[in-house]
Amino acid sequence: MIPARPVKVRAMRRNERLKTAWLTALETRAVMAALDAGEVGASRFVGGCVRNTIMKRAVADIDIATQLLPDAVMRACDAAGLKTVPTGIEHGTVTAIAGKTPFEITTLRRDVETDGRRAVIAYTRDWAEDAHRRDFRLNALYADADGTLHEEVEGSLDDARTGAVIFIGEADDRLREDFLRILRFFRFNAWYGAGIDAEGLAACARQKDGLAQISAERLWKELVRTLEAPDPSTAMEAMEASGVLEAVLPGATANRLPALIAMETASDVAPEAMARVMALVARRPREVEALSTRLKVSNAERDRLSAWAEPGLLPVLGLPQADLKRAAYRHGVPAVRDRALLEAADDGDAAGLKAVLGALANWKRPQMPVMGGDALAFGLDGPAVGEALRALEAQWIDSDFSLSRKQLLEALAERPRQTR
Repeated sequence: MIPARPVKVRAMRRNERLKTAWLTALETRAVMAALDAGEVGASRFVGGCVRNTIMKRAVADIDIATQLLPDAVMRACDAAGLKTVPTGIEHGTVTAIAGKTPFEITTLRRDVETDGRRAVIAYTRDWAEDAHRRDFRLNALYADADGTLHEEVEGSLDDARTGAVIFIGEADDRLREDFLRILRFFRFNAWYGAGIDAEGLAACARQKDGLAQISAERLWKELVRTLEAPDPSTAMEAMEASGVLEAVLPGATANRLPALIAMETASDVAPEAMARVMALVARRPREVEALSTRLKVSNAERDRLSAWAEPGLLPVLGLPQADLKRAAYRHGVPAVRDRALLEAADDGDAAGLKAVLGALANWKRPQMPVMGGDALAFGLDGPAVGEALRALEAQWIDSDFSLSRKQLLEALAERPRQTR
């Protein structure tokens, strides 16, 4: 069930402040002091660092919004001896580095024109104007250098306290400005959401065709980041119900995710996005190949999906250790582990998964002791070389990889020779 929007928890108290270690760290203080030297009170922390601190979550990045123009930011940081990098100067973003910590500093902006993918921006000194161009209310919170909170969009602080992911203003307008926000809606719900906002979900369903304007790489990145959440089941089920999942991964369904996540938890398997992608899609080589091509996944991701979908990789739960090792030799340990995890999730077989993972925990794929050069040295040529090596490899695998090079060469010597 999708809950209604949460009621307001309480109003923000005057001079309410953040209290957190990153706020008082030497590096943070150095950057804010440099910016204050450019103009006192012109800079505030914004976005994830503020939101996560309120939610008592880990803070990975510290972003700063400022009324200073980018060149003034660089001058102020240079004067303080801080290294600056114009990482997104065309969008008003400069990265300052204090010690080894990067701080993204972005000049307040307003959108002049948007087309669903990118925006033409203009600088502003108006904090509310900057806040109202952001996506969700919980991302529009600011804090001064001393931690004093500023709520420029009503409901932002309540949302951060409750985990509500609600668009700023009209959801359809926010989505038409940047259609990638459709996937961000589900990602933020996967990581932070206490319940899917019905109005936001309906807007995502209405605007889903706009995802066709977004590059495949950006779609894939957002999908992976969503699936990396501890439990993205509710968000992914909502994505399917809205038709957004079909727009991104045709034919996919989220109904296997809860069982997979339960199996991960029961078996102490770390959450991992690629295994969850496998739970979404059918295990059919053509469909997996189409997915990989459509979303332009990396070569490593393509190889992993293809190995898991390989028709020759038969069910692995319950196999004797020797057969497990044969499968791992033929298809690779990751493919066997992936197959075992998905099978175990479907069957509820935590014990079977534990047996597979235990058997392969320290197993390394051995190297076939005899190579083509050995066959040539014994007078074999042409197709006979491949035939001989395949036969020897089968014997070696059947011996649980125990036959030595000497024994395999003796077997090779007994084969009929073929002169060039």
